[in-house]
Amino acid sequence: MENSQLTKSVNRSLWRRGFFLLSLVFGCFALSPIAQAVTPAPDGGYTGNNTAEGTQALQSLVSGALDNTGLGFQALFHATDSIENTATGSKALFNSIGDFNVAIGFHAALGNTLGDSNTAVGFNALMKNTTGDNNIAVGNLAGSNLTIGDDNIDIGNAGVTGETETIRIGAAGLQRKAFIIGISGVAVTGPSVVVNTSGQLGVLPSSERFKEQIKPMDKASEAILSLKPVTFYYKKAIDSNRTAQFGLVAEDVEKVNADLVTRDSDGKVYTVRYEAVNAMLLNEFLKEHQRVQELEANAARQQKQIEALAAGLQKVSAQIELRKPAPQTVLNNH
Repeated sequence: MENSQLTKSVNRSLWRRGFFLLSLVFGCFALSPIAQAVTPAPDGGYTGNNTAEGTQALQSLVSGALDNTGLGFQALFHATDSIENTATGSKALFNSIGDFNVAIGFHAALGNTLGDSNTAVGFNALMKNTTGDNNIAVGNLAGSNLTIGDDNIDIGNAGVTGETETIRIGAAGLQRKAFIIGISGVAVTGPSVVVNTSGQLGVLPSSERFKEQIKPMDKASEAILSLKPVTFYYKKAIDSNRTAQFGLVAEDVEKVNADLVTRDSDGKVYTVRYEAVNAMLLNEFLKEHQRVQELEANAARQQKQIEALAAGLQKVSAQIELRKPAPQTVLNNH
């Protein structure tokens, strides 16, 4: 019994000593320089009013660089003698040697090299732009398809490779309605704005320089004579005020002339090309006006003929009167 207790006591002591030694080893390891998590010191404030905070931020600066700020891992990493750039985020403006750029977000403007005056805000915003200037991208992946184009504005849109001077707001399949304050109820003058099936806004051009195969409309406009104008109300989801409407039904118009309707992205009939209908109406009006003028001219000619005939009849009547024998006088013998 005593030997058994002694054995247990020795085993317990050995276990406690082993645990103590193990704890001591781990404690020493935790205190060693190798094991300690050391927060890296700031990369520093450089000459020329340049400021860097983050591992390898502004790593490549040379003399002549002014007023650059890099915050984040390898932010503005390749910037050399660049001027007035601001990069906040891991590898923001990583390749840039351009000037006056602002990039905020992970990999924002990552691929920019010689591009100047670009603004990228968001995850991977303007990440592929290399030499494009004056681009603005706001939102995750905003402008991420742009490469060399200039003067683009992409808000919540990835943009299109190489395009220039384009504004894109929203993403296809995500936004289905647009509200812009300051338009409805504001009186302005100028040509009407239209939108094509791709969502591009613009003004319908009329100049000859935009057209080809120009020829008279002739009988093509006669199709509108088969159209059936209707009165109607839009469904409440479209017009909650239930305002009385006057117009055409696109499906009916398509049966008369398929060129007078437009289709949506699914190929379904969507709306009537009222501007084309108006042009046809004008052509029919002019044709009718020409017929009226011809009738009036013909009536004028007939009136002259009538007047000439009337004058001729008067002359004949006068001559007849002159040729009539004089009336005989009856003498009274009484």
